Amino acid sequence: MARTNQKALARTRRKKHIRKSVRGTPERPRLTVFRSAVHIYAQVIDDASGRTLASASSLKLADVAGGNREGAAAVGKAVAEAAKAAGLQRVVFDRNGFLYHGRVAALAEAAREAGLEF
Repeated sequence: MARTNQKALARTRRKKHIRKSVRGTPERPRLTVFRSAVHIYAQVIDDASGRTLASASSLKLADVAGGNREGAAAVGKAVAEAAKAAGLQRVVFDRNGFLYHGRVAALAEAAREAGLEF
């Protein structure tokens, strides 16, 4: 079995374990993060209705490289502003099976600094 496949399977296992306890509600939706090699994406999701309430990504932001911590921080700030524009103050953070380190942590900290509570 290839190493990349093992890593993907391990992340899927972690993701399923996390999602057992992390659920987004209309009062406190879920802020989920996806990290690829080049970009980083964040969405605020209400799991009760299955709707995405706010989103941001390094693809959408001009002059932002999502492959580094500065780009991740810019995406975190952008998703926090979009969530606040949608009337959301509190969220539940879903790291989506990724380690809370590097770009994922930078996105989370920037979202907190921009006013989201989690």
